Amino acid sequence: MELRHLQHFVAVAEEQHFTRAAERLMVSQSGLSASIRALERELQAPLFVRTTRRVTLTEAGKALLTEAERILAQVGAAHDAVAAVRGVVRGTLSLGTEQCIAGVCVAKLLAAFRRRHPDVEIRLRQAGSGALAEEVAAGRLALAFAVTTRADTPQLRCLPLASEPMTVLCHPAHRLAGEGAVTPEDLGGEAFVDFHPDWGPRRTTDAAFSAAGVHRMVTLEVNDVHSLLDLVQEGLGIAVVPRHFSHKREASSLAALPLKGAGETSYDTVAMLPPPEATSPAARALVRLLDDPAVGSGQGLSRA
Repeated sequence: MELRHLQHFVAVAEEQHFTRAAERLMVSQSGLSASIRALERELQAPLFVRTTRRVTLTEAGKALLTEAERILAQVGAAHDAVAAVRGVVRGTLSLGTEQCIAGVCVAKLLAAFRRRHPDVEIRLRQAGSGALAEEVAAGRLALAFAVTTRADTPQLRCLPLASEPMTVLCHPAHRLAGEGAVTPEDLGGEAFVDFHPDWGPRRTTDAAFSAAGVHRMVTLEVNDVHSLLDLVQEGLGIAVVPRHFSHKREASSLAALPLKGAGETSYDTVAMLPPPEATSPAARALVRLLDDPAVGSGQGLSRA
């Protein structure tokens, strides 16, 4: 099995089209097709279901895709590691993040990284914590900033960034405005504005209410912080969010109440990385920058 066969396979899987994959790889379509057939012969299994409009992965193809992506990522990391020995950090840094993550200013971090390592191409993806954990474990992302979703595994380790309490936001005319700390029991029957289930704040809030044995109704689901704050500002529901959300300009007129009681749960953010031996030099360089309080948590994460 040759690396180029795996590169060709991944390109076809991602493009779901032989012509587009050939154009992306700058190879002939006949050569690409021959490469895929050679791979299928070696593995003794069809990898794609071909139609006139698109190609889709077979079950064997799906199984191979995860391993092929990991192998190619490791090969790229090997090249980068050799360059790093010569004092050069290069290649591509693919990372993911949840939005408004506590413990790191992603924009400032990436700007500082680019100034120090201009030869590295930066690719950024925003998604929920569960999806990001899977991407890092599969080798498709070099690292991610997210909310803790599970304990360390052989494919994934988590370095703490920050921990903060959850806060209830409501319209200043809401019945709870002006109160002190509230518990999940105090919020029974309220309409909630929240993120989709895979986002870290939603996961944390769901865990808090589950621990307290309180059912809550999320009537409005959004994908971004600004929409959430706008909806609360219009009195369409209340929201349970990490404390730093309440410091945003859009939340300045909202009532902010600490969430206490049996459902008290901390919002714990982490840097997700592969095992040390699989962590790329570019990812290591980025994590070292987190020691700078101006862009990161300043908690000494350079052990990555």
